[in-house]
Amino acid sequence: MVEIEDTFAEAFNLWAARILITTANEKWARTVASVVTGYATSTIACDAEAGIDKFVSASETPDGRPGVIVMFFAPKKNLDHVLLNRIGQCVLTCPTTAVFDAMPEPEEKLDTGAKMRYFGDGFQTKSELKGRTIHEIPVMEGVFKIEAEFGIRKGVAGGNFMILAESWEKGLAAAEAAVEAIQKIDNVILPFPGGICRSGSKVGSLKYKFMKATTNHKLCPTLKGVVGDSEIPENVSCVYEIVINGLTLDQVKRAMRDGIRAAMKMPGIVKITAGNYQGNLGKHFIYLKELEL
Repeated sequence: MVEIEDTFAEAFNLWAARILITTANEKWARTVASVVTGYATSTIACDAEAGIDKFVSASETPDGRPGVIVMFFAPKKNLDHVLLNRIGQCVLTCPTTAVFDAMPEPEEKLDTGAKMRYFGDGFQTKSELKGRTIHEIPVMEGVFKIEAEFGIRKGVAGGNFMILAESWEKGLAAAEAAVEAIQKIDNVILPFPGGICRSGSKVGSLKYKFMKATTNHKLCPTLKGVVGDSEIPENVSCVYEIVINGLTLDQVKRAMRDGIRAAMKMPGIVKITAGNYQGNLGKHFIYLKELEL
């Protein structure tokens, strides 16, 4: 029987953008997705938290080509800069790409495409595609098409749970099962590598005032014989954290529930817990006992 700790994950608000990138084929969709969502695990040190929402077929896109939907989470004041930089450096440069807005029910819009048209140096043109205003920017391959505006809305970041396992092999298998389950849910992303974080952190430091975040020593099995306040059971030697961002709190809760259910089915899992900061980080408290596990 896997123990579910009576605790909560503490999530917080970040603004989100959701964009659709279409390409000539699935190979280039996967390539551009991996590049544009790179270096985007945590706003502790990255400009955004980003990840793949889902891959879509040609029948589901405005230009009839396969594509990928990716999401970016950042403070509202930074999101326009995030989109300009990441689309400009990682999508505009990638063979065969076009970019469209994919945000359901946006609260506001950013004129990212309208700004990016200036890369065309006066040779850009404007068109319409299925009711969307499109800027066409000449590039050496042909034309880069980008929608004029992208919707943004307030989202939820930092949903999480931790898998305490007998070994790293069993823990990783459970974490991978959790990721696979969560990836079936629309409008959520897992910003860490492969959806898994091995270096869970706490706010600040016990020793270094200049550090924003440091190792979560209470949940670090390596330190269970070193620190006096370790929370690691004797039979646990590995902890993996799953961090989830989504457009709504309900979507994040569903992702946590489905991920935990999948992890609990795997052998060698001792306990499931979650990371919180005693209410000092965010306003959304997601109690594990209320997830209908």
